[in-house]
Amino acid sequence: MIPASFDYAVARDVGHAIQLLGTSGGEGKVLAGGQSLIPLMKFRLAQPALLIDINRVAGLSAIKENGDLRIGALVRENDLEANPIVRQRYPILVETAAVIADPLVRNLATIGGNLAHADPANDHPATMLAVRASVVAQGPKGERMIPIDELFVDTFTTSLAPDEILTQIRIPKPAPRSGGTYLKLERKVGDFAIAGVAVMIVLDASGKVASAGIGLTNAGPTAIRAGRAEDVLTDQMPDDKTIAEAASRAAAAAEPVSDLRGPAAYKKDVFRVLTRRAIVKAIARAKGGA
Repeated sequence: MIPASFDYAVARDVGHAIQLLGTSGGEGKVLAGGQSLIPLMKFRLAQPALLIDINRVAGLSAIKENGDLRIGALVRENDLEANPIVRQRYPILVETAAVIADPLVRNLATIGGNLAHADPANDHPATMLAVRASVVAQGPKGERMIPIDELFVDTFTTSLAPDEILTQIRIPKPAPRSGGTYLKLERKVGDFAIAGVAVMIVLDASGKVASAGIGLTNAGPTAIRAGRAEDVLTDQMPDDKTIAEAASRAAAAAEPVSDLRGPAAYKKDVFRVLTRRAIVKAIARAKGGA
């Protein structure tokens, strides 16, 4: 299909982009990679009056460590996957980026756009919940930090104000004896997930779980934190019984819908299986395994 008519503006910098959003009367949309927004516009599910291109804005494409990992909103998925810092210390991000769509999409798609789009079927939101990330939003009143648990409000809806731009993602530096992974079941390579699970585990010196983060993809109107599953693991030795209980709690938290990818009951069981596998893999990594 053909998108509805719209105006187009190129932002010189973040301040200019914010100004353009403010003068759009709430009818402006930010264009980064465009891999989610443009298809919605073609189907006329999104009809912005103004498209604000931020691809020429300097300073939004950097990846650096400064106590935490700071990822600019314009970082492309392929660049995230290939970054040496990310590959060495944040393998959960590499695994997540690697299963997003296909190489052509990943050459353009941005991590900031992925999160700001707030599609519950996107892969990054669950991973960001598991690692307890935060995002930096910039608007007319300056910057503010938004914990990832407060970002996703509903399907395609975030807590960003109409005149705010997501400029950066911040991820805590992994603690010693920590490990994480993202597992996804899809009908074919590049498809949206039937179900996806991100797990981040930190072990204490005795081998107990010091902290756990579990995020679910395509489990409801937004990405979901499986908080009760996290609680089952925390301060416990991660034996088979505890892991199985945590996986069951994660499946219970999921609220999938029946569609062409399968009935809801099937998907809930997929969440159970994937969560168990992801916990086992994350624990192995926390212990120093591959």
